[in-house]
Amino acid sequence: MINTIKGLTIVSMIGDNKGIFQAITKTPAGFYTAYEIGSELPSLNRWKKGALQTIQFKAEGTNHWLTVFARKGTKVILMDLKIAEQLEVGTVNQLFYNTNLYDQGQYQAMRAKTWADKVFVINGLEN
Repeated sequence: MINTIKGLTIVSMIGDNKGIFQAITKTPAGFYTAYEIGSELPSLNRWKKGALQTIQFKAEGTNHWLTVFARKGTKVILMDLKIAEQLEVGTVNQLFYNTNLYDQGQYQAMRAKTWADKVFVINGLEN
C-alpha cells in the first residue's frame, strides 16, 4: 500500500478485529446524524456526495469508539488501512472528487487505469 496524498494519514485500527461500525453523516439541512451501520466493513460509496463525515469502529469487548475515517471540509485526514485497501477510483471520482483523495499522482503511482482499479493498492500485479 502506498499513500502519496498530502495530509492523509493511514492508520491500522480495525485489523482483524470484529466489532461494529458507526457513521456520522451530514444531512442536507446541515445537521449531523450518527447511526450504527453494522459489523461489515463499510464501503464509502453507500452515501451521497458530501454526506459522510466520519466512520467509527468499536471492537468487541471494548466501550471505545475509534475513528477509522475522518473528513474535515474538503480534506480526508484519516483513513484505516482496511478501508483504503478496498477504495476504488470510481468511488473517489463520483463522491470525493472535490477532496484531496482525487489525486492523479496517487492514481499513477498505483497504475490505475479504470474506475474499478484500487486507489491505494498497486493495480496490475499478479498475485
